[in-house]
Amino acid sequence: MPLSVEEVETAILEKAAKWHKPQLYLMDLTTCDPERSRRDIRNIANGLVEKKKLMFWCTGASVMYVIPERVEGEK
Repeated sequence: MPLSVEEVETAILEKAAKWHKPQLYLMDLTTCDPERSRRDIRNIANGLVEKKKLMFWCTGASVMYVIPERVEGEK
C-alpha cells in the first residue's frame, strides 16, 4: 500500500537532508515510496517546492531538487 502524501513528503525531506550531495534527481526521490509512480513523486516534490521546503537546482541539462539551506554556500 502506498504511503500517504504527508509520509512521502516527510521521507523526501529526510532523504534530502541526509543525502551525500545537496542536490537530488527525481530518480533519487522515487525510492521514498517505490509503489508510487514517478509522476506522483514529482507532483509531491513540486508541492514541496511550492511550500518552499525544497527548491529547484538547474545545471543547464538537468533539474534537481535541493533543500534551500543546503545550498547557501554553493551560490
